[in-house]
Amino acid sequence: PEIAPGRQRNVVGALAGLLVVALACGAALAVDPASPLRAGTGAADVVPTGETTTVEVAAVGMRFVPDTVRVPAGDRLVITLRNDDPTTVHDLYLANGTDSGRVSPGETVTVDAGVVGASLEGWCTIAGHKAMGMTFAVEVEGGDPGGVGGSGAGGMTAGGHGGHGGHGGPGVPAATDAIDVMSPPSDYHETRDPALAPAPGGREHRITLTVEETTAELAPGVVRPVWTYNGRHTAPTLRGKVGDTFVVTLRNEGTMGHSIDFHAGDVRPDEVMRTIPPGEELEYRFTVKRAGAWLYHCATMPMTGHVAAGMAGALVVDPPDLPDVDREYLLVQSESYLGGPQDAFDMDKIAARRPDIVMFNGHATQYLRDPLTARAGETVRIWVVVAGPSDGTSFHVVGAQYDSVYKEGAYTIRDGRDAFGGRDGGAQALDLAPAQGGFVEMTLPEPGRYTFVDHSFADMEKGAAGYLDVTR
Repeated sequence: PEIAPGRQRNVVGALAGLLVVALACGAALAVDPASPLRAGTGAADVVPTGETTTVEVAAVGMRFVPDTVRVPAGDRLVITLRNDDPTTVHDLYLANGTDSGRVSPGETVTVDAGVVGASLEGWCTIAGHKAMGMTFAVEVEGGDPGGVGGSGAGGMTAGGHGGHGGHGGPGVPAATDAIDVMSPPSDYHETRDPALAPAPGGREHRITLTVEETTAELAPGVVRPVWTYNGRHTAPTLRGKVGDTFVVTLRNEGTMGHSIDFHAGDVRPDEVMRTIPPGEELEYRFTVKRAGAWLYHCATMPMTGHVAAGMAGALVVDPPDLPDVDREYLLVQSESYLGGPQDAFDMDKIAARRPDIVMFNGHATQYLRDPLTARAGETVRIWVVVAGPSDGTSFHVVGAQYDSVYKEGAYTIRDGRDAFGGRDGGAQALDLAPAQGGFVEMTLPEPGRYTFVDHSFADMEKGAAGYLDVTR
């Protein structure tokens, strides 16, 4: 309808009664306000009308409601943005440089987009949210249809914001740069100890997992934001026995919603696996009923992004008859999908299943610099858990044969015997799909350097390799 001249125009979204399919709440890292990706181009040339169009917009269920507003050319646009998600931080960025900043659950902010003379694209900059449909459009009536953020000269498109490459300065290569997976980690990178400690005594284990958003080197010279439990990409390894109870306190000290899902817990998920906002904590209690190498991970959407950003780990539950061995290690294999230097991941690469790095325990080359070790004649057990989020593994030790293979709670071969009593058998690889786990055992009779790899060679060449050094 026509709006009388001289009156403030109010365009209020029909929020009440509009059905929104609420996806599982998710959150991720927003681009730093200082980033050049945040630069705007300003309004197109237009004669200001002196009028103001005010709109109300809600952020809920990975959508803006309404997701399109219409504004007469030359009006000042003011957006009242309300975050109706109970746990998830959102924001709204417009291609002319207008930025709401982060909006906490339940918070309302006023966003002044200035005088607009051309249509604008907008989106939530929290990583993964735009890819899940959290986009916004300002359509200008009577202005330049190309507009800022469209195809007009100088406009910034939505696709240009969100970390698809770009150089991050010295030591931070672009996502498209070649990654040298044979170079050693930087001197400041502390290699993750792969040795697996025995299960602790007692039948109840209390653990605190604190969400921290930080940065880490993932491959030589490749430094990116990571999201962690207790400060490191790839979460702490936990261990217990069948019948043990785990009492986990999840504390969110990040800037967005996070959660946790223990595959070893046989529990109703809607309470203990819920996303909690920054500053809150929950207690997750479960008793393990079955042996295996179990994954745990953040279950906040987009889960692919949260797992790829580092929020995954292993909980080992010993089989009741697990024998002692001379050496015991654990490797969590995961993928990284590099975006820009300020992005924890790239959703387009995740959707296309094109990882840049595949690694063990959070770094592509740490076990080339600091190998696993054993002595000739010792029995070595290596546990492997695949965090993904999307690739599996074919775990192989070059020059070795496995006489025992345990996968997903059962032996496929044990001491050279299969389930039917066959003798003198062996195995060359442990095949695991995402979220699966198991172990292999081998005895290496000769000293030397043995390379362990994902025998999917494309993944090996992206970093899924390390050394096992055997001495006399």
